[in-house]
Amino acid sequence: MFKDFGKVETFLTVVRERSFSKASKKLGISQPAVTQQIKYLEDYLSIQIVDRKKNGINLTKAGEALYQALLKLEKQILETEKEVLRLINKEMLFILGASPVIGNYILPDFLNDIQEVISNRVLTKVATSSELTELLLQQKVDLALIESPIFNPNITYREWMEDELVVVSRSPLSPLLKKEDLFTFDWICREEESNTRRVIYEMFRQIDVDCKNFNVKGIATSSTTIKQTLLKSPLNGVPTVSILSKYIIADEVKQGLLHVAQIKDIRLLRQFYLCCLKDRVQDALIDSTTDFLTHKTIHPSF
Repeated sequence: MFKDFGKVETFLTVVRERSFSKASKKLGISQPAVTQQIKYLEDYLSIQIVDRKKNGINLTKAGEALYQALLKLEKQILETEKEVLRLINKEMLFILGASPVIGNYILPDFLNDIQEVISNRVLTKVATSSELTELLLQQKVDLALIESPIFNPNITYREWMEDELVVVSRSPLSPLLKKEDLFTFDWICREEESNTRRVIYEMFRQIDVDCKNFNVKGIATSSTTIKQTLLKSPLNGVPTVSILSKYIIADEVKQGLLHVAQIKDIRLLRQFYLCCLKDRVQDALIDSTTDFLTHKTIHPSF
C-alpha cells in the first residue's frame, strides 16, 4: 500500500493543512477524493487515524504515530529522488571531505577510480576533523574521510584504514627507540590544539611519557610543514625529530631523505574513518563510494 505514495502524500497534506478542504486545493483533487484516500488508509490499517472537527482535524494517537513514520518515508523518497537526479545529471558534484593526511597523501591514489565507480564528478575538500564534522552536519560534504574523529550522534562512523605514526628525522635513527631516548632529541611538534597532538599525547601516556617535557625546538600547524622542516634540519649534532604518519613520509624514506624509528613497547596506531550523516547511509552515491573504499587500502612499505 505504501508503494502508492499518492495516498501517503494526501495524508501528510491533510495533517499539514489541518483540513480536508485545504488539502484538496493544495493537491488539486476533489475533497471527496481526499476523504476516500484517507478512508482507504484507515480501512487498510483497521484503525482510525483522523478525527474530523468543525474547525479542522485532529490526529488520533495511532494517526500521530503513522504521521511520524510516514515523515521518515517521505524523507527517504526525497533523498532517493535527489540521488536519481545526481546519477542522470553529471553536472551535480559529489563532495568528498578528507582530513589532511588522507586528502593529500592517500585519496589521490583513489580519486579517479571513485569518479568512475559512481559515474559522477567528485569535488574534494581537505579540512580538519572538526571542520569536516561541521560540514557534514551542514550537508556541505557528502562523505568525509577522517583521521581523528570528533564523534557526533548524528553521524555514522565506519572503520576504514589503520595509520601508524612513527618517529621521523633527517638524521639516521636506531630502528627501535627506548622511551628515555625521546628526551635526547630536538622536537618539532604540532600545536597543542590539534587532534593529532592529542592522539600522540594519549598514546605516550601508555608508556608513562609526558611529551610536555621534550626539548621542543619548534611548533607547526600542519604535518606538511613539519616534514619540510625536518628535510631542512641540520644533519650534525642533536637529531631533530617529529612524529608523522607513515603515509606522509613514505616517498622521502624510500629516497633516503628521511629516516624512521618505532618506540619500544608501543605502536602509535590510529584508525581512519568513513563518515556520513546517519539519515544518508542509504544514499546511493555514498553507499557506492564507501563500498569501494572499504576494499581499497594502501600500505607504505619501508
